[in-house]
Order: sequence, then structure tokens, then C-alpha cells
Amino acid sequence: METQQIMEIKDNTFSRQFETIVNGKLVSVEYSFQEKKIFLTRINTPEGFDNEEFISDFLKSIMEIAYERKLKVVPILPKIALFFRKNVTYKDLLPPGIKI
Repeated sequence: METQQIMEIKDNTFSRQFETIVNGKLVSVEYSFQEKKIFLTRINTPEGFDNEEFISDFLKSIMEIAYERKLKVVPILPKIALFFRKNVTYKDLLPPGIKI
């Protein structure tokens, strides 16, 4: 039986990125803050890494952090905008006036 691994996410405030480890390698999403908004600016993955489901789960975990911190999320990256289109449950995290 396969067990679901809990994703451990570190908010590296010094590097301004959320980090997690997959297969011993670092995956991160860079961000910047402005007022009560978090701008997701870049996804960094190891060379050859193409596990879209993992990236989606990672982004979902980041959305939960945004809910907890009462932040609005501004997707700068097309890949993150696509995540919002596929996961409409998170659309309330978008600031007013941002259409995806």
C-alpha cells in the first residue's frame, strides 16, 4: 500500500522562497511581498524534473499558507495563473481586479 507523504514546506524568508525537498532535491517557489499581497514570481525545479502533480500539490500547500496569513496571491508566472484556472477553489485568494 502506498502512503501519502506529507509535504514539508519551509518558508525561507532570507531567500524569499517556499522550499520543499523531493527525492533529495530542492524545489522552490520564489515570492515577493507588497502590502498584504504575495507575488509568486518563479518556480525552481531540479534539472529534468517534470512532475506537474507534485508542483500542483506544492502550490496548493502554498495557498493554504496564504489563507492562514490572510494574504492575497498575485500569480506573476503563467504556470501559476494556469494553476488558478484549474483550481477555482483558490480564486478568492486573488486580489480584486485580477482576472485569470
